[in-house]
Amino acid sequence: MIGDFEDIDVAALAADALEAAEDVGEFDFRETWKAVRTAVSPLAVAKETVALSAELCKIAVGASDIGPEKRDWRFKDDAWESNGFYKRLGQSYLAFCKGTRNIVNDDADWRTRERAKFALEVTTSALAPTNTLLGNPAALKKAFDTNGKSLFRGLKNFVSDVRHNGGMPSMVDSSPFVKGDNIAATPGAVVFRNEVLELLQFAPQTEDVYAIPTLLIPPQINKYYFTDLAPGRSLVEYSVQQGVQMYVVSWRNPQNEQGDWGLDTYVSALLEAMDAINSITGRKKVNTIGFCAGGITMSALLSYMAATNDKRVNAISYAVTLLDWSTPSMMGMLHSKKLINHARRKSRRKGIISGQDLGSVFAWFRPNELVWNYWVNNYLMGEAPPSFDILAWNADATNLPASLHAQFLNMFMDNAMTIPGEIQVLGQAVDLGKITADAFVVGAIDDHLTPWKGCYETTQLLGGKSTFVLSNAGHIAALVNPPGNPKASYLAGPKPGEDPVDWLSNAKKHTGSWWEHWSAWVGKRSGDKIDAPTSLGNKRFPALDPAPGTYIHG
Repeated sequence: MIGDFEDIDVAALAADALEAAEDVGEFDFRETWKAVRTAVSPLAVAKETVALSAELCKIAVGASDIGPEKRDWRFKDDAWESNGFYKRLGQSYLAFCKGTRNIVNDDADWRTRERAKFALEVTTSALAPTNTLLGNPAALKKAFDTNGKSLFRGLKNFVSDVRHNGGMPSMVDSSPFVKGDNIAATPGAVVFRNEVLELLQFAPQTEDVYAIPTLLIPPQINKYYFTDLAPGRSLVEYSVQQGVQMYVVSWRNPQNEQGDWGLDTYVSALLEAMDAINSITGRKKVNTIGFCAGGITMSALLSYMAATNDKRVNAISYAVTLLDWSTPSMMGMLHSKKLINHARRKSRRKGIISGQDLGSVFAWFRPNELVWNYWVNNYLMGEAPPSFDILAWNADATNLPASLHAQFLNMFMDNAMTIPGEIQVLGQAVDLGKITADAFVVGAIDDHLTPWKGCYETTQLLGGKSTFVLSNAGHIAALVNPPGNPKASYLAGPKPGEDPVDWLSNAKKHTGSWWEHWSAWVGKRSGDKIDAPTSLGNKRFPALDPAPGTYIHG
């Protein structure tokens, strides 16, 4: 078994470590802890210190009733209740965490406050006793029951992650999932390809279809198939079953040599894709739907089309897209000139920001669920990570070219999308108010990346009539939200006004998926029903490869 470690490239690991050290040197972590000092109230620290001391005394004599939340996976083992040592250890840790959460001053600037909360959350999550072998009774039992084999498997998993996963614990075993078979499996074909994207046309599953097709634009930082995750869990599949003619962009995964790709590149590629759709369908109109960063790119496209009097887009939809970055959110803790300049320098130096780096950043936003959970499972318990389609898609990382990355950073730092003329695309000023098509805007109530109130602001920035829908769940679960789930729900309300809280107070809750609401909305804006096409593509744009195409594998 020792032979499993013989092929470790020590020189490569050392190079990775040196590069990481270089990155750390570029970014001054003192700024983060300066935010902690700024946001923390000395009075609250004194108060919580006294309260913690009192609680620790109660814990010592067994009189404390503090305990973990029901959803806290770390303290599920019976030993945390039945064993006196572990019970006191767990209660002491939870008391410390409670006090730490209470010391941040709510009157501080919200970005400083979010940075402080993030730093404290990362610190307290790292200090959890369950992250260590001796502090984790379940791991100790597993080691004893397996005669230490679980620890050896954990060591193998650790070495594998250092070599292949950037030192982060793997979240998923992706081996059971095959693109085009059990994920990204809706029948279709590539009908257009340029160096930036493949355009997928999906085969109709009804005898007649709506005349006006819909183009789905995914984010560049993920592959498109979270919208076509698996049979029964696919928005693409559901849409074609409702008679919508679905065309989906599959972005090419850029490498270092594509580092100069920016909004101009992506908008030009989308215009070519739209030309192909018009030719194949014989229709002058197209509906569009953009997801997350794909919605930002779609906005640049729509603004350019408005400026050039291109009226092909009939109706538009947004899903968990932030155009206005002024709404308080966890992402605000990254609003720092030093951090932004560091990120910009790093991507410029490499030509790209890697999907692995992006994934690591987002994982640390929720360290207990997305880092330490897998640390314990993979290394202390010696188990393989779970097999789950959403996690497999999430691990299928894509890169972001340096130029587009820099533009996204400018939007984030200066809220540039909300300022007419601040951004130029193909020589035209971006002005969201010039986009007058009817809009369907979706937010997610538990979204920690694009908070729903920020998504709601899109309805105030656009120049046309807007409908807003608020889904249950978080950033991804709200999107992979097929009908039939009894736990799924969404809120739909009156015409969106200036205040999202007022809208919420007048919204009505519906059981089911927002997919159903959207398909009815887009159906009304997709023209008459016509006979479904009997083949994919046409003479000018013939079918090239079966869906999911070739770029999905890059």
